[in-house]
Amino acid sequence: MSSVVIYCRSGFESDAAAEITHHAALHNVAGYVKAKPNTGYVTFECFDPAQSELLLKQVDFSSLVFARQWFAGVLLSKMPVEDRVSEIKQVVGGFPLCGDLRVETPDTNEGKELSKFCKKFSTPLAKALEKQNKLTRDHKAHKPVLHVLFLANDTAYVGYSFSHNNSPFFMGIPRLKMPADAPSRSTLKLDEAFNVFVGKENEPERVRSGMRGVDLGACPGGWTYQLVRRGLFVAAIDNGPMNDDLMETGQVKHFREDGFKYRPEKRNIDWLVCDMVEKPTRVSELMVDWIVNGFVRELIFNLKLPMKKRFDTVYECLTLIRDELKKYGVGYELQAKHLYHDREEVTVHIQVLKVPQNLYS
Repeated sequence: MSSVVIYCRSGFESDAAAEITHHAALHNVAGYVKAKPNTGYVTFECFDPAQSELLLKQVDFSSLVFARQWFAGVLLSKMPVEDRVSEIKQVVGGFPLCGDLRVETPDTNEGKELSKFCKKFSTPLAKALEKQNKLTRDHKAHKPVLHVLFLANDTAYVGYSFSHNNSPFFMGIPRLKMPADAPSRSTLKLDEAFNVFVGKENEPERVRSGMRGVDLGACPGGWTYQLVRRGLFVAAIDNGPMNDDLMETGQVKHFREDGFKYRPEKRNIDWLVCDMVEKPTRVSELMVDWIVNGFVRELIFNLKLPMKKRFDTVYECLTLIRDELKKYGVGYELQAKHLYHDREEVTVHIQVLKVPQNLYS
């Protein structure tokens, strides 16, 4: 299989293409990108077919910003619509035994038209692959995932990803419900960020009731809402008004201040969140300041992107953050993702592991 297939948000194909090209070069994998605007996916075509699997093993999927999902695969076109299963079985013959089957589409209007067909097609395909001994009957989380990405009813990429280095979500999209009492739809951005960066299995330990949070640029309270529903006490920083229902919870204290100037009285903040509309480099510098001064343990913040050179802007900001934290000897883990509920922005998560005390004592 020569293709690495990457799902992305429609309109961000050039950014996903630039990113996989960047990582392929770092790992000395030669190839070229195929990308069309507004299709919701790109492919990296390896000159050596064996290297598509190499990329999936050597590149950390969590390091990819614009990729929602990926797999190594091959394109099947002009499949007979009366027997697509047989066509797919022929390709799958050389695959490892997979523990999950995902019949998917790109996240586009054209893809949505195929979604009903994909649901119906999944069952007969799964049964055929089980008989072929290429798919386990029960879901096996530790085994590879078999992907069939339909582009049309007779055209699909067929391949597999590794369960330890992919997105656990169908189509790479967490399915979240908009809370009826949330102050704004932006609340889903932070909810998704917790799902992707922290995970349900880790939330009870790292996002506990009674913790302290700060929301910079909080008005009207979409992100504060997610902290409150997880039991945190929140300092909401914004010159604008906050949602009345949030204020009545008793968990929120509203400070009418500039988010770039506010600093807490004590270095005991568990979570800092920030969705301010500002230049991404300025937000990056602000987050570094909070970290090196020992104010906070974990951060989730958005970097608003320009219309052009979005890939370059993101990587410049991430490099700035990494270089500054290295300079000050800060131990940390960083992830960045163009989430499903993001638009012209990227969400960054940083877990602070160690800050030298001499930086702020």
